[in-house]
Amino acid sequence: MGTGIWWRSEILRERILQKLDEIERVKQVRILRAVESGSRAWGFGSPDSDYDVRFIYVCEPEFYLRLEQTRDVIEWQLDETLDINGWDLQKALRLLRKSNPTLFEWASSPVVYRSSPAWETISAVFPRYFLSKQGVHHYLSMAEGNYREYLKRDIVRVKKYLYVLRPIFACRWILDKGTPPPMEFSVLAAAEADPGLLPEIERLLAIKMNAPEKEEMPRIEPLNGFIDQALPVLKAQVEAMPRSGVNGWDELNRLFLRVVYEQEARL
Repeated sequence: MGTGIWWRSEILRERILQKLDEIERVKQVRILRAVESGSRAWGFGSPDSDYDVRFIYVCEPEFYLRLEQTRDVIEWQLDETLDINGWDLQKALRLLRKSNPTLFEWASSPVVYRSSPAWETISAVFPRYFLSKQGVHHYLSMAEGNYREYLKRDIVRVKKYLYVLRPIFACRWILDKGTPPPMEFSVLAAAEADPGLLPEIERLLAIKMNAPEKEEMPRIEPLNGFIDQALPVLKAQVEAMPRSGVNGWDELNRLFLRVVYEQEARL
């Protein structure tokens, strides 16, 4: 990483930490976990990529006892540099029960801005709530949508190849290992890419990481051919998977109450 890029990254990290403190102070919440969730966490951020900061927070106990409907998200900032928003713990645990893939990505992000002992307790239960079929469905839908919308033209946006290849490799990872896929594209590609594609993928990564977000290039026929073959295979595989059962509420209810009352003890 060049000195200028490193310096800018450190300045922005400090700015992000200040924003997290600001959120806690203004919203009267405690942030349990804050991470990078976009291309910078996936390992192929462009020089002008924004920072996708995502966090899980817990409110004071009285917040959860109100009769009126309350918001369960905080949308704090969205501009050319920072995209910051978070989910209430209650929302997060409800989604965890359904094996929401986004939560598993946040839990495994290699770029962590804030964590806590409470988060360590929460994340310890994650493996018991991962459902392989739901995960493959999620990533397959992501790959199909991006391929259909962006990669069938003569001139395509560079990043869209990675937005298709990454979920394809994530599907393969889940089918092979039955665990949540890692966020880092390089780890996924090393484990799940066809060896013959690796030179094209390396070339693509070099272009993406040194060019603007909107950089375009001619369609790469070997990659399109691979995608055309991979998507139907994955679709057939996920349709053949047995339906996964959903876990009950008891463990998550206990976990939620424990963290909320720990919040009260801190006040």
